[in-house]
Amino acid sequence: MILLNPKTENFEHLDPQSRQLLKKTVQWFETKGKEKLKHDDHHRVWYSDFIEFVKKEKLFATFLTPAAEGDGETRWDTYRNCALNEILGFYGLAYWYTWQVTILGLGPIWMSSNKSIKEKTADLLQNGGIFAFGLSEKEHGADIYSTDMLLKPQDDGTFLAQGDKYYIGNANEAALVSTFGKIPETDDYVFFVVESNHEKFDCVRNVVNSQTYVAEYVLNDYPIMEKDILAKGKDAWDMSLNTVNVGKYNLGWASIGICTHAFYEALNHASHRRLFDHYVTDFTHIKQLFIDAFTRLTAMKLFALRASDYMRSASIDDRRYLLYNPMVKMKVTSQGEEVMDLLWNVIAAKGFEKDMYFEMAVRDIRALPKLEGTVHVNMALIIKFMANYFFHPKSYPEIPLCNEPVDDDFLFHQGHAKSLGKIKFHDYRLAYNSVNLPNVRIFKKQIGTLKKFLLLARPKKDQIKDFDFLLNLGELFTLVAYGQLIIEKFQLDNFDADILEQIFDFMIRDFSRYALNLYSKTNTTVLQKYFCKRMIRKPVKNTDRSKRVLQNHIYSLKDQYEMNS
Repeated sequence: MILLNPKTENFEHLDPQSRQLLKKTVQWFETKGKEKLKHDDHHRVWYSDFIEFVKKEKLFATFLTPAAEGDGETRWDTYRNCALNEILGFYGLAYWYTWQVTILGLGPIWMSSNKSIKEKTADLLQNGGIFAFGLSEKEHGADIYSTDMLLKPQDDGTFLAQGDKYYIGNANEAALVSTFGKIPETDDYVFFVVESNHEKFDCVRNVVNSQTYVAEYVLNDYPIMEKDILAKGKDAWDMSLNTVNVGKYNLGWASIGICTHAFYEALNHASHRRLFDHYVTDFTHIKQLFIDAFTRLTAMKLFALRASDYMRSASIDDRRYLLYNPMVKMKVTSQGEEVMDLLWNVIAAKGFEKDMYFEMAVRDIRALPKLEGTVHVNMALIIKFMANYFFHPKSYPEIPLCNEPVDDDFLFHQGHAKSLGKIKFHDYRLAYNSVNLPNVRIFKKQIGTLKKFLLLARPKKDQIKDFDFLLNLGELFTLVAYGQLIIEKFQLDNFDADILEQIFDFMIRDFSRYALNLYSKTNTTVLQKYFCKRMIRKPVKNTDRSKRVLQNHIYSLKDQYEMNS
């Protein structure tokens, strides 16, 4: 089964230690129960009980301490991190968020050469510490060029930190806050650590109405010594971007977890609800809603799983993960919104009820595309890869399933965050030519027309400045890469070809929708319109296939999961 079911999942694909910790995590949430989970959400209760569990089981310490910094029982293993990501998202975004923000806070620390801070951090993790990432500011957001956090040199060689940070998760109780600023005298960027319980650290307020504590904090001449500094200059700049490279991948998994829980709830409700002398699941339009929701959700997970292989096998000579990571963040989270909209049309008014997981999920799912860079910000990054992806392939060794219980050391040695436009990719056609299915063949024709568009009707100067134009063009590009990795996962896992065909059913429709959006732009040229029209195609209708997917993979999940009350 592709979708997570916490009641039946044994995590047999992982090593015994990981398996045990994940089972304990599931059990903690199921023991807490949905009623208490919802109560704490509605009353904005700080999740100290979860943090206590993290401390007791050394959960974050085990999963987030690289092997080189640990006690022999720890590693940073993206493959197993995916599983914990999914579980935390499944039960609630607040619990996932404290994990995610800790990852961001740890990034600059593990990337630094400051051994004393690393040793201190490893000890803090063992004692249940959570961490924070002080990057964004009230006036500048994540525009790190414009940081107003200043480290002022003193005569004794120390510094005084003065400035404000805004929208910083965990900053109320973070053991350490990795903080980005600038030394005004040299104009050097700098990353340093501060403690949230220090008298010169002023946690001003929680800026969100949520269980999570997303703080504004001020440093009032906070004393900083050299031992508190993680990096200066270009290294500090690279740290900020490389940390985001590691962290943004997790947002897609939170979306997968949320949607999966909501899927079970919608399916259970619809299968027991009778209207007009029929179960809701008998209605034709409901069947289609479930098929679309299931195949989109399945595609989200398959893509994210395959992207993890590229992340784990990355090196200085193979940086393809820098395309696939932001896609897990942008594409998967956006698809999560679509899945929730489809399910909401099934569950209808029931989805508003306060005792349903669903009403929490539809709120939380909207946050994920906006965190770690909006869709537009990530698309501006992704589109830099398009030319090399389509027209300048490079030969690479085939990337296998990377599920070994080993440390992903490269993530903390990514090097300079530059030259994205020079990154090469293997020929995407290898994946598409490996399967011979009707809808995949149609999608290949759409890709071929897109390439002709790029060769013969490339965007003009005014169109390049029109971000809405580039956004739709970028969506077409991401669909190609999305389908490529899904096919690669199909070849590795050999799952039901009916599912793959049904995935490409919505892929063809989505491709056509973005092509139509491009066609409809007022500045689209006649030649561009010609190619856009040729990109618009219909998937192959196969009633028998749809029935099989519905009965074998969707309706078979009825009553298979319900959270303990």
